[in-house]
Amino acid sequence: MEDYVKSAVIFGGTGFIGSFFSKYLLDSHLVDKVFLVDIESFEEKKIKYRTKLLQDKNASFIKGDVRESLDWLNIDNVHLICNFAAIHREPGHLHQEYFETNIKGAKNVCAWSEKINCKNIIFSSSISPYGNSKNTKDEKSLPMPTSPYGISKLVAEKIHESWFNIDSKSRKLIIARPGVVFGPGEGGNVTRLIKALKNFYFFYMGNKNVSKAGIYIKELCNILIWEFIRLDKTNNNFTLMNITMDPAPSVKNYADSICKIGNWKRFIPNIGYFPLLTVSYFFELFIKPFGLAKDLSPVRIKKLVSPNQISPLHLKENGYEYQYNLEEALLDWKREKKSDW
Repeated sequence: MEDYVKSAVIFGGTGFIGSFFSKYLLDSHLVDKVFLVDIESFEEKKIKYRTKLLQDKNASFIKGDVRESLDWLNIDNVHLICNFAAIHREPGHLHQEYFETNIKGAKNVCAWSEKINCKNIIFSSSISPYGNSKNTKDEKSLPMPTSPYGISKLVAEKIHESWFNIDSKSRKLIIARPGVVFGPGEGGNVTRLIKALKNFYFFYMGNKNVSKAGIYIKELCNILIWEFIRLDKTNNNFTLMNITMDPAPSVKNYADSICKIGNWKRFIPNIGYFPLLTVSYFFELFIKPFGLAKDLSPVRIKKLVSPNQISPLHLKENGYEYQYNLEEALLDWKREKKSDW
């Protein structure tokens, strides 16, 4: 008779969070095998770093689309389901795409969990459901999403909560609301900031002191595992938690820390927001159709001046000890994947 082998199924498994968290699950021995369910493999995404990151015989890729029924998926002894599959980049997608993937995906993942009787789900949401506000938001704050992404994520949270409430005594649900997640191979906002500072084209636009909640990918993984273990020791089976550094760094904090780790001396000019926004609309109309200046988007310009003042109240109240501050996280990133720098 075969020994009992605990499995985890990671939807969005070849994505940035999914690939790192899969490695953390195996390294921490919370499960024996992980199955990465995604619409593309590491090879199809042409991301060599993530392929190298997760070279483990106990990690297997399964091609699948969370927008479709998952009834065909047959995996034994599933101890944990992680739903990291999402359409998230703004700009970059039509409005309906956020709803189609994030809401349908939540429904299909929860339905599959019901079918196989898996008792544990981790869902990666976002701070986007809070909307834009200059006031500090914690887990007790009323969500007021202002974007299709934020709205779709809030609806997806409620779908997961409905799954949990069917059997709240035996089921466990963690809903994580991370800020900007950054680290090796990310290719997103902080990577763009590093490249802009390195190549002398970053500047402030009245947003020097604007807070931008963020978290290092390895810290995020550590927090999720810490919370999963913590819930095993308590009578509370549900967690909704913000995941960000505390306090949330400002744009200047990010810029100064990146320059320090990169060993770059930079004079960063301050350019007016409205003139730059006007220029971005010009580029959107006349330059972007030719595939140029993709980063100079009105949506991105607006996001850069919008504060994300988020407090990780749950982490503070339960005594989580951070593994990395901002500089330590950036230094670790540079050591692990110098080509990003």
